Amino acid sequence: MVSNQLNQPNRFMLYARLMRLDKPIGILLLLWPMLWGLWFAAQGFPDLHILIIFIAGTILMRSAGCVINDFADRKIDPHVERTKARPMAAGLVNSKEALLLAAGLSLIAFILILPLNLLTIALSVPALFLAASYPFTKRFFAMPQAYLGVAFSFGIPMAFAAQTNALPPVIWTLMLANLCWVIAYDTAYAIVDKPDDLRIGIKTSAITFGKYDVMGVMVCHALFIAIMVYIGQLQDMGLIYHAGLLIASGLVVYQYTLIRTRDRTLCFKAFLHNNWVGMTVFAGIALDFLLR
Repeated sequence: MVSNQLNQPNRFMLYARLMRLDKPIGILLLLWPMLWGLWFAAQGFPDLHILIIFIAGTILMRSAGCVINDFADRKIDPHVERTKARPMAAGLVNSKEALLLAAGLSLIAFILILPLNLLTIALSVPALFLAASYPFTKRFFAMPQAYLGVAFSFGIPMAFAAQTNALPPVIWTLMLANLCWVIAYDTAYAIVDKPDDLRIGIKTSAITFGKYDVMGVMVCHALFIAIMVYIGQLQDMGLIYHAGLLIASGLVVYQYTLIRTRDRTLCFKAFLHNNWVGMTVFAGIALDFLLR
């Protein structure tokens, strides 16, 4: 009995893997657009307590989203090469544990924003709904990456609400830019699983785009950069901001060299590389405001 207990995987380590804390790329890709929104809302460095709350909330909600995703895909992941070793797919964590963990993480995130204004608290409701419902869209929606883009963009209006207690029109433009970026990088990610997804009947943008999947990725990247340039004009941003977008464009071109052959390993590398794109755009925004 003691031997069996000792051989059981550590529950906390399993939960950490279920939350993808060992693979923080999802947290980073959710974090960057939220930070863009905070810096634009504050026209520079935001209130420190708001920044801390939003960073912690991003980590918690992304972790909860991963748990819900694995719960939704618990019968699919065992048939996909990249996901078959995940804790739920491998039968190491049961459904009850996963749902309790997701609920606990969401509750902590909600408690975190209670000191903020009512508008921010109200926006947390659709944000939670989007995060919880996204994993199920892969069954019926031809482009679930677009739904994910909306979910991953909701930190932007929440950031403006927290910092300014208002929702100015620029937030919708910024959300549209991020939506294009999410579709771009998550389509590259979907190319990795395309053979498995076709076999088991999952819907993704990589499948919907068909032979134009690489073109779809690059068109979405181009739209993202173009809309960010337009936002720069709306916000009267300077040379540093636009230099950041120019560097980000170069990074996107490099990603094309990775995905053009549809090699699964290189497509996954391109997906991970988007952390640098988000960071570069943020650095341009932050430095532009700092050096005014």
